[in-house]
Amino acid sequence: MRTDTSERGLERLICTALTGSPCDPGPDTPDEARERPAAYGAGWLCGAPEDYDPEYCVDLAQLSAFLRETQPRAAEALDLGLDGSTRRKFLARLQGESSRRGTIDVLRHGIKHGPHHLDLFFGTPSPGNVKAEERYAANRFSVTRQLRYSRDATRRALDLVLFINGLPVATFELKNSLTKQTVADAVQQYMRDRDPRERLFEFGRCVVHFAVDDHQVRFCTQLKGKASWFLPFNQGWNDGTGNPPNPNGLKTDYLWKRILTRSGLTDILENYAQIVTTKDEKTGRKRRTQIWPRFHQLDVVRKLLAGARQDGAGRRYLIQHSAGSGKSNSIAWLAHQLIGLARDGATVFDSIVVVTDRRILDQQIRDTIRQFAQVGSTVGHAERSGDLRKFISGGKKIIISTVQKFPYILEEIGGEHRGRSFAIVIDEAHSSQGGRTSAAVSMALGTAGAEEDDETVEDKINRLMEAKKLLPNASYFAFTATPKNKTLEIFGDPEPQTDGTVPHRPFHSYTMKQAIQEGFILDVLKHYTPVYSYYKLVKTVEADPAFDTKRAKKKLRRYVESHEHAIRLKAEIMVDHFHEQVLAFNKIGGQARAMVVTSGIERAVQYYHAVRDYLVERKSRWKAIVAFSGEHEFGGAKVSEASLNGFPSNKIADRIQEDPYRFLICADKFQTGYDEPLLHSMYVDKVLSGIKAVQTLSRLNRARPQKHDVFVLDFMNDADTIELAFADYYRTTILSEETDPNKLHDLKAALDGYQVYAASQIDDLVTLYLGGADRDRLDPILDACVAVYREQLDEDGQVDFKGKAKAFLRTYGFLAQILPYTNAEWEKLSIFLDFLVPKLPAPVEEDLSKGILEVIDMDSYRVEKQAAVKIQLPDADAEIEPVPTSGAGRKPEPELDRLSNILRTFNDQFGNIPWTDADRVHKLLTEDIPNRVAADTAYQNARKYSDKQNARIEHDKALLRVMTGLLKDDTELFKQFMDNESFRRWVTDTVFGLTYEASGTDD
Repeated sequence: MRTDTSERGLERLICTALTGSPCDPGPDTPDEARERPAAYGAGWLCGAPEDYDPEYCVDLAQLSAFLRETQPRAAEALDLGLDGSTRRKFLARLQGESSRRGTIDVLRHGIKHGPHHLDLFFGTPSPGNVKAEERYAANRFSVTRQLRYSRDATRRALDLVLFINGLPVATFELKNSLTKQTVADAVQQYMRDRDPRERLFEFGRCVVHFAVDDHQVRFCTQLKGKASWFLPFNQGWNDGTGNPPNPNGLKTDYLWKRILTRSGLTDILENYAQIVTTKDEKTGRKRRTQIWPRFHQLDVVRKLLAGARQDGAGRRYLIQHSAGSGKSNSIAWLAHQLIGLARDGATVFDSIVVVTDRRILDQQIRDTIRQFAQVGSTVGHAERSGDLRKFISGGKKIIISTVQKFPYILEEIGGEHRGRSFAIVIDEAHSSQGGRTSAAVSMALGTAGAEEDDETVEDKINRLMEAKKLLPNASYFAFTATPKNKTLEIFGDPEPQTDGTVPHRPFHSYTMKQAIQEGFILDVLKHYTPVYSYYKLVKTVEADPAFDTKRAKKKLRRYVESHEHAIRLKAEIMVDHFHEQVLAFNKIGGQARAMVVTSGIERAVQYYHAVRDYLVERKSRWKAIVAFSGEHEFGGAKVSEASLNGFPSNKIADRIQEDPYRFLICADKFQTGYDEPLLHSMYVDKVLSGIKAVQTLSRLNRARPQKHDVFVLDFMNDADTIELAFADYYRTTILSEETDPNKLHDLKAALDGYQVYAASQIDDLVTLYLGGADRDRLDPILDACVAVYREQLDEDGQVDFKGKAKAFLRTYGFLAQILPYTNAEWEKLSIFLDFLVPKLPAPVEEDLSKGILEVIDMDSYRVEKQAAVKIQLPDADAEIEPVPTSGAGRKPEPELDRLSNILRTFNDQFGNIPWTDADRVHKLLTEDIPNRVAADTAYQNARKYSDKQNARIEHDKALLRVMTGLLKDDTELFKQFMDNESFRRWVTDTVFGLTYEASGTDD
């Protein structure tokens, strides 16, 4: 007999894995079908299609068998064996409760009918409870093939339906790629052929609907015809979508072999699946949503619980989950289940502390808890001193606090709580776990933080050092999408290598790559369009004064880009683009919004006026909102968000969702943590790099129905810079090696060598400070050191000392949390420098570019939109370097030049050489080519590890490679470079000067 590769064959495969039998539909054999089989595999039963009653949506045979076995008196009173009014009334009651409350709630809490309370499911038994184990074993998990669900003449059938005690919980549509049908066909079948008005498909009746083939799994919690939203339920493969090859079977058999076992499905129904009701504050309408966990959410929570159960309190976990991963639900499910986590019969954690700045997370935790317990008695909000102590003594298990308030609340915890164990769940860890915050947390919760009577100075120093360490009586669960090097080193899992390095990696990751491929977020780099500026400046004075070249060019760029004419021109481009390319194409169903990212408050206010005025000129019905913090002087008057917008600051996030508001103009607000799916276009007029670039552009990535793409128009950055920023976080981020604590010995030795302070001065100040001396007893010691710094160090010495002092504080504040040992000398120097550094004056530095803006004017300005590019990120795990421990080095010498020369070279970059396309050539010569040469690996190594002569040799080779690469697109430039010796020499000298000097200043 040949292999059955049809859908029928897949049905039989799943049923055999669940029940030990293919469950072929056939003649009714009630006694055989309804008997509990011998313990096999996942422990399911075969259901018979004819036992299903489409009127009441139950498998009557399975329901009756369950009630007879577990509640015989009630079963007898309900007369389940006879099709009479008594049975019909009960089934109608059950059907009505399932419709009103949802199957999840009916299974959890049962129903009342007349004098009877009927349990319809028995949950996971606690260890050692024999009676509960017997009850749980009595649950009837059944699977029925080819179930005819329809009450009309079509008698349509589903491939598989899963039941618990006769109540339907999951449906399946199966497809097989060998017959040229895929999971997409199964999704279409649900959308096209499964009428949501059918009783089996109404909201809350089934917990989940699966579309499955031999490669992928998708699920939906509410069928709505064509509007049904099917989400991936895949394990992920190569940090992206899909599933890994399975040497023992189908790629998707994890679904029925691991997820839908009796215990696996019970766990989901008890701890994850839920119906949440939300209320629209504007309309007052209530909306119900049914939730089923995505695979990575289920996976991370289960793995974290298993780790905490095995290791107890005192471990650290870093979870790198991309935007769009559903971190809020993951954290809520984790926090709820950590409450009851037990190890060797004892509770692992006494209290769960959640640190977050997101209101939505607070609400989701409450919604999750509400499913299982009284929210008021379980969750507390720690907002002021004393709250935490009050909640712990009052028995509240989950305590929610903000990052800012957390340390202050913890200071007042009584000594009796220091011996308790805590789970600290940190939302967006990179912004939450600074050294000072961590130390305050540790001192409050740690046993080492308790003050003792008759403490000596040495005792106090030791107590401070121990308190800075991560708590041995707490486990940390740190969630972030963009882990910094510090975060990875504190919370990541160490992986020692044979060469002695110790990289750190996240405990669990759900990458940006996978989130994009699965459609949970949009790719913000798919339509990235840089806009380049071209301008000419002229001298307005007869004289030709000298200015500092580097500073002058920065000031000139800032002057040009903030010039009223430039702002107006860019505002017109933004408004025109939004009307003609976004609104005209009905993006997001005509609901699209735009964000304008500016470099500061003054620029934001300028843009607000320019955009507002141009919208009026265009006779557009849309309006702009401006967002910045505090009050600012503009045009001789004080302005604020409220005075410009005409409504309070706290209404901005709501108003941008309403018409006529379509433009949100920001200065350092709404660029991190702001979640608005209606944002479609972003106009960037601010220099961005690193994590800030990722966080800012990611405001656009939130998915929603009808949102198929997003758009970035960038006036200040180029594609290479943005690619570099995103590459670290596209896949899993790994720390290349740990910070070397010996760097602290080196920094201390260098600082001691300047003799700005004496060891006795450090000891005296630390003794006075820890002893609570008056402030005026500290200053004389510090002022004496400042005098030495001023009088005995030259300018370079001052720069180096202050830079190294800051590096010592930064590195020690970080390493003190994680080093297994303590060092009293480091701790004392840290306390001393904490006071000294703010008192050290910055080296007196004359601004040699001062006055340049008074002697120039703008002659012309234009911008040119480049082709939209899809930035392709490197498909590999990114390694980031550890926390930098180097000091400041020395102050670079200013490079003086005449105003005419500065303007000439400045304008030369943008158009004074006779080329066919002068603008393009000048940008290539001054920006693109130097950047590409500087990125050459061989040249980078020569710059770092060799002398200038060898670096020049590698530079010339790198430049030739770059110029050859331009042959196809810039033949004219390549020909000049190869044929014109003087031009080639000029280009080579200029590019080497730019790249070699840049490398020196960076170091």
